[in-house]
Amino acid sequence: MAEIDRAKILASVGPIQAVLDAHEGEVNVVSTTDGIISISLEGGCTGCSATPTTAMQIYYSLMKLEEVIDVIFLNGELPEYMRAFIDDKLKIEP
Repeated sequence: MAEIDRAKILASVGPIQAVLDAHEGEVNVVSTTDGIISISLEGGCTGCSATPTTAMQIYYSLMKLEEVIDVIFLNGELPEYMRAFIDDKLKIEP
């Protein structure tokens, strides 16, 4: 499987990006191979108490893309219970 277009990934994060910009946060797309997106949240996201919620919103947005199989947060920003919550939500959405 080919790489997923990074511009498409960042466009999917669009509404969240405004919040990140206001707090000097940054989504760093490290890899997009084989339907697995590896990213880290950097800048103002580092150590921020809202980072898990931001990661949850990013995960939700990206998992809606047809070609995405998984999203890995390299800095561990998405707790497993939040991932499970979103996965369950995506299963029941039309």
